[in-house]
Amino acid sequence: MMLKLLPKTNIDFLKYRKAYYLLFALVLIGGVICFFTKGFNMGIDFTGGTMVQVKFDAPVEMSAIREALTATGAESELQSFGDHSYAISEKSTSDEVGVVQARIEKALDTLNVPYTVLMTNSVGPAVGENMSERALWSILLSLVFIIIYVAFRFSNILWGVSGVIALFHDLFVMLFAFSLTQREIDLVVVAAFLTVAGFSINDTIVIFDRMRENVRLHPKMKFGELINLSINGTLSRTIITTLTVIFAVVVLYLFGGEVINSFAFAMLVGCVSGVYSTIALTTPLVYTWSHGEMNDGSNPNKPTAKISAAVKREESAAEGYAPKKAVTKIKRTRRNRR
Repeated sequence: MMLKLLPKTNIDFLKYRKAYYLLFALVLIGGVICFFTKGFNMGIDFTGGTMVQVKFDAPVEMSAIREALTATGAESELQSFGDHSYAISEKSTSDEVGVVQARIEKALDTLNVPYTVLMTNSVGPAVGENMSERALWSILLSLVFIIIYVAFRFSNILWGVSGVIALFHDLFVMLFAFSLTQREIDLVVVAAFLTVAGFSINDTIVIFDRMRENVRLHPKMKFGELINLSINGTLSRTIITTLTVIFAVVVLYLFGGEVINSFAFAMLVGCVSGVYSTIALTTPLVYTWSHGEMNDGSNPNKPTAKISAAVKREESAAEGYAPKKAVTKIKRTRRNRR
């Protein structure tokens, strides 16, 4: 038996759809202004830089290493590989590799712990540009395939487009948060973006499934009432699932260390935005584009009737083959008897 966090609710979510659209417009305007004024803090995966990997002969606290690197005045990223090995990265050009390595070694000498430089790598701007292009294509292709899947799954491309607009909202809000806080964007953060996209569309599909189920159960119900009934019916499940993820992400954000802090921050913003967009954008857009406010449930050209007809066609296609085959078999038997 499914756990229900909330009692049965009857909230009219569509009533405030104009306020949702207004808030969406304000977020878009604020985000664009922030993008042009503050920009983004891109990591060395995209801008290029230098990575120095070292191994200490004795255990050293990461906090001590980070403090020594901060004292140089340069912004460095520190990552642990276990066995007293660390990777230290800084943004730089290919001509500054030697300077960066000398500065890092000078900082590490202050720790008075013997170490060995295992390797020094330089990531050029061409490699960073290639990674940027691949990251952008991965996000765009994921959105396209989501449209195709939802359109095929529910026999309505408008449902797929509304779901992708909600995903665009989530990704935009995450970019807005990173631009506003000037957190660094690297490939790990891009992975968080794609994870949030999958999480958000999953919640959307759950509501769409409930909408299709309610169409079968209440074929004469007004489309707006049907949407509200579907959202309220899945609200408890949405809150339980989201809180489970948020609790885990908050723990990672607070205690996971600096390496995955930006990943946890992106997931936290994206999960909250994903729940909001599913309820406040996806279903209101479906309602608006389907002219749901004009639907009284009796006209066969209205959205609810169309969806109900599509559901019946799917059921007929799934069940119609067996009876026809049985009838044919009976006819053949009668002919043989004659």
